[in-house]
Amino acid sequence: MEPRESWAALAAGGVAGVCVDLILFPLDTVKTRLQSPQGFRKAGGFRGIYAGVPSTAIGSFPNAAAFFITYENVKSMLHYGSTPHLTPATHMVAASLGEVVACLIRVPSEVVKQRAQVSPSSSTLRILSHTLYHEGIQGLYRGYKSTVLREIPFSLVQFPLWESLKDLWSWKQGHVVDSWQSAVCGAFAGGFAAAVTTPLDVAKTRIMLAKAGSSNATGNVLAALGGIWRTQGLSGLFAGVVPRMAAISLGGFIFLGTYEKTRQLLL
Repeated sequence: MEPRESWAALAAGGVAGVCVDLILFPLDTVKTRLQSPQGFRKAGGFRGIYAGVPSTAIGSFPNAAAFFITYENVKSMLHYGSTPHLTPATHMVAASLGEVVACLIRVPSEVVKQRAQVSPSSSTLRILSHTLYHEGIQGLYRGYKSTVLREIPFSLVQFPLWESLKDLWSWKQGHVVDSWQSAVCGAFAGGFAAAVTTPLDVAKTRIMLAKAGSSNATGNVLAALGGIWRTQGLSGLFAGVVPRMAAISLGGFIFLGTYEKTRQLLL
């Protein structure tokens, strides 16, 4: 990739991340409280729906920027000299590596955000200082593995599907899709990926919200999934699936549409 294209991917990704995270924050709060161990009402219900938003506001730009600059650069390198039938695999590898890098920024932001969402009476700064005091820096990275294990399968579904839908639409109309068409493809891809990866999202939420020293605090995703299955069954594994699908479908529309439009303007 040319340096200009890399900078465009970085800036466009950051702008898209801020837009989608702030617009959809209330839906994310509802989803987190539905998945929390204490239940929706005890976690705050519809009160303090913007609890934790400072953490998201700070983390959104660098998180999304890190993902897209990695995604576009890896995609560009792997596309060089590859055959067309390997294109979906290229998108899968690029998206997976993008998530691994982005989660280094996303996880601390999400730990603080989710704890604030289920404790609306506590400020974001207070939760951050409490986490650092009692758990150290590793407390901010609790759930890193579970987040990566959620995001990689999500991206393995979303990004190849998004790219394939764009290619199909482009072929049907005889020219490259517009940014709004890319946004529609992103909404379909995001909603489908959200549905199939909800159990991993529930496990990640339980691990991040677990009290220090508890079994879930160890970060074992399979153990967390097993515990949810034993106590709540299938409904527990898919807790929050409707707001998650709604948020990510709408998020895919805003995020990928904004990314494409901003990138076009910068190039």
